[in-house]
Order: sequence, then C-alpha cells, then structure tokens
Amino acid sequence: MIKVLVVDDSALVRKILTEELNRQKDIEVVGTAIDPYAARDKIIELKPDVLTLDLEMPRMDGLSFLEKLMKHYPMPVVVVSSLTPKNSENALMALRLGAVDVICKPGSAYSTQNISVQIVKAIRTASVARFDRTAVTEQEAGNGRAAAGEAPVREAGLIHTTSKLIAMGASTGGTRAIELVLKSLPPDTPGIAMVQHMPPVFTTTFAERLNQISPLEVREARDRDRISPGVALLAPGNYHMQVEKSGASYYVRIKQGPPVHHQRPSVDVLFHSVASAAGVNATGVLMTGMGSDGAKGMLAMKQAGAHNIVQNEATSVVFGMPREAIKIGAASEISALADIPGRIVANVKKTKTAQSQG
Repeated sequence: MIKVLVVDDSALVRKILTEELNRQKDIEVVGTAIDPYAARDKIIELKPDVLTLDLEMPRMDGLSFLEKLMKHYPMPVVVVSSLTPKNSENALMALRLGAVDVICKPGSAYSTQNISVQIVKAIRTASVARFDRTAVTEQEAGNGRAAAGEAPVREAGLIHTTSKLIAMGASTGGTRAIELVLKSLPPDTPGIAMVQHMPPVFTTTFAERLNQISPLEVREARDRDRISPGVALLAPGNYHMQVEKSGASYYVRIKQGPPVHHQRPSVDVLFHSVASAAGVNATGVLMTGMGSDGAKGMLAMKQAGAHNIVQNEATSVVFGMPREAIKIGAASEISALADIPGRIVANVKKTKTAQSQG
C-alpha cells in the first residue's frame, strides 16, 4: 500500500482527497494535516510514502515548508495548487524545490471528476521516486562543465551552421533536469526542440523561467518557428510538436491529435519526426520520467544516425523513460545529469568535425 498524508487547510479538500484516494486498492490516506506544523508531526508519527501539499496555508506557506522538508527530510511530494496565473510561478518553484508533480485544482469549486485520475496517477508516480541520489547542486553542475572543458565549448563555433539540432524530452523530475542542462549550455548551441510533460498553463511560465536563467533564448514554440542556433523551443501544453525540414533549415509544427502514451505533448511524436527530418544531424536527449514515452522515437533517431544521450539511473528522479530507451538499445551513451551539457557539446563538435572532413 502507498501511504499518503494529505496537507491542506481546507476541510473540504482534505475530505475529497481522502475519499478519492482511499477508493484505490493500492493507496491509503494514513492522515491529514491542516498546516505544515501539523504535517511535520504527522510525518514523524505516520511515516507516509507520499505527501500531498497545498501551497497557500496558514502559519507557513507550502513553498517554505517544501524547501525545509527537502533539506531535512526529503520525500515524494505532490503539490495540489490552484490553477491561476498568479500561482503558476509558485507551482514551478515547487517543482524546482523537489516536488515530483503539480496537480491543479480546476478552480474555486473543487471538481473531483477532473482531479481524481490525475491525483491517483501522480501519487503512484511519486511513490517510486527516489531522493537520496537526485540532489544536483550548482557545484556539481560546474564540475560537469569543467569535465567537458570550457575551451571546447567556446571553440565549437556552432553559430555558423543550421544543419544541427537537439531534441530533448523529459517528464517527472524533468523541470529541474531541463533547467540544469539549459543553463549549462553555451549561447551558440544548435537549436533545441524539447518536450516536458506539463499542463498548458505552466509551459509559458516554464519557458519564461528558463529564458531568464539560460544563456539561450528560450520560448514556448509557435507553429512554424524556425529551429535556430542559440534558441530552445518548448512544446506548448496540450499540443504535439514535430520537426520538419525545409532546405537546410528545420522548423516546428504545432498540432493537436490524440495523446501518445497518454501524453500531449509526447516525446515520441517529437523524436519520430526528428528521426525523419534530421537523422544524423540530430542529438537526442532523454531524461527522467515515468513510463516509456520517447523510447521508440529515440530508437528511430538512432537508426537514422542520430547520437542519443540518456540520463542514468542514479541521477533520475524516476528512471522509467530512460530505462525503456536503454532496454531497447536506443541509447548511444548513458550520462549523469550534470554531465549531459558537456556531452551534448562534445557530440555536436565531433559531428561537425567529422562532416567537415568527410
């Protein structure tokens, strides 16, 4: 059984979450708490496997509590947050602080019909997340860049070509992973097309956040945006993103269509299109996430000549997607998260040198 502690100052929300979760055969709500102070005592007493956490509570807000919790007693946390523009930045901050997932309250009226499937899925995903291996500090990120060497980064000269691109995908734990990778890449990195499983309201804010901390220009993708050096395009929530080729240039198409692996956007949709459009000119990156989305698309990329980098188990919050890619032979190399930026730069430089000599 997955033991859950529900933390929310609303008696109605605590009641609804308890009832919905207890309907599942593999989940049991072992207690509730009205604020972080009560939650602290309940965590020690009940030792839950997963915590659900509201952000707006009396005495201490959820973000402050989450930061303290991850520092002193790291454990899987699912944030249950109001779906408003004001709160979307808070939700992203929660993910950066270590929350496994964010479930959005549909509005002022709490809808069990909309929330039940999402919260159950999030609890199950959170229950297999690990926290003893996932702390990637700024120092570790710096060590990863140092291992690659600053000089090779500067010498890559990738601004002069539009024939390379990087396709990146992640899910659970991916917001922190993508942030670390993007802020560690040089500004002349080939264009990036990336998918992070995330609701629509968060993709715009997430892209804005990445744009602030990364040397790259990061934005939410629009239909027919060109993939250019120094630019990273994030698939908008609830839309698939595909790459197409026009002459020597690549651009993205933003489309609807049925979910793939229950996801829209889907990493597999992106990767399959990159395999077809770019082949050997592409570098694939698949990072932490639940399920198998991206594995088959990455295999298609490898078969088309792309070089694929897959995050290792030790630094993945959830090793589902990377494991599936490795299992079917889609990985060209397996790398710790802090080393992925350096591996991207090294591979692109190697590819450029080989092609110029050929």
